[in-house]
Amino acid sequence: MNTLALLGAALIGLSLGLTGAGGSIITLPVLVYLAGLPPKDAVGLSLFVVGAAALVGAMQRLRAGEIHIKAGLMFALSGMVGAAGGTQLTPLVSGRVLMMIFAVLMLVVAINMLRDSKIEPSIKAECRPARCLLAGLGVGVLTGFIGVGGGFLLMPALVKFAKLPLRVATGTSLAVISFNSAAGFLSHYGEAPPRWTMAFSFAGIAAAGVIVGSGFAKQLPVARLRQAFAVMVIVTGTFVLWQSWMK
Repeated sequence: MNTLALLGAALIGLSLGLTGAGGSIITLPVLVYLAGLPPKDAVGLSLFVVGAAALVGAMQRLRAGEIHIKAGLMFALSGMVGAAGGTQLTPLVSGRVLMMIFAVLMLVVAINMLRDSKIEPSIKAECRPARCLLAGLGVGVLTGFIGVGGGFLLMPALVKFAKLPLRVATGTSLAVISFNSAAGFLSHYGEAPPRWTMAFSFAGIAAAGVIVGSGFAKQLPVARLRQAFAVMVIVTGTFVLWQSWMK
């Protein structure tokens, strides 16, 4: 692996630790454009790296009381089912189309996050089963399909459908990402030989980044973190879309 790919792994962890999201949207481009993996091979490896790093962050947040257990379980259980189903869709599209879908989704979510970045739920957290299970299922399908942990979708979903405060949504998102990624990785396991050396190297660096990012997150305004994350998603999504379009 080259230096840029290793720096990308650190950025994956920092993003997860700071915002509870973003690890997956960085991981797939890093594995494809910096580590040189084919998109479909990168999907399973991306899920392993993001899931391991998110698990480290979730354990930190759990100790801090920043995970909503009920919402987390609902989103995780339905998300794991969705992730297993979503993996069946991946072979149906080419690597180029997969990356273009990924990029467009990133841009749509990021623009919505920028518009709502200063909105904080003003009512008590409320995760109604039907609403939360359906939202978790949708995120899970995308997790399995395009190889993302789903944090950039989970964060707005947890705020909108479970009415969670942003810091609690961040911790809960990390917990759900770890479950969704595990389900997606196991479903993709037989498609390509796992590159374990790369997987463990990336996961270890990303996990260290999560620990550092979580420490910084406590000192920074949540709204600013959300805005910065949205801008990062827009930049990354634009790059991925351009690269895919030019092929």
